[in-house]
Amino acid sequence: QVQLVESGGGLVQPGGSLRLSCAASRSIFSVDLPGWYRQTPGKERELVASFSGGGSANYADSVKGRFTISRDNARNTVDLQMNNLKPEDTAVYYCTVVVGRRYWGQGTQVTVSS
Repeated sequence: QVQLVESGGGLVQPGGSLRLSCAASRSIFSVDLPGWYRQTPGKERELVASFSGGGSANYADSVKGRFTISRDNARNTVDLQMNNLKPEDTAVYYCTVVVGRRYWGQGTQVTVSS
């Protein structure tokens, strides 16, 4: 079993930056397919960024060039650096890994508004 705890969400103005962090209860590797999803009311959860089993990062078209996903093996964290934020990035962001089955964190709210 894996516990995931997200942090770093909040309110930011358009064009601003936030860094989300996901702390895992064990080491996370690329084969665990760590990633970030987001969800807004009435919509399905959508992929934002993730690592493939080979270690390469994949991004949704809507965030390419603005968001960067990273892993820190020493801290057992998966982070999401979000720059040039837009109002349409407003959502609850969830960290996820696949270890036998998919695990989710509790989510962290990101609100982009002036």
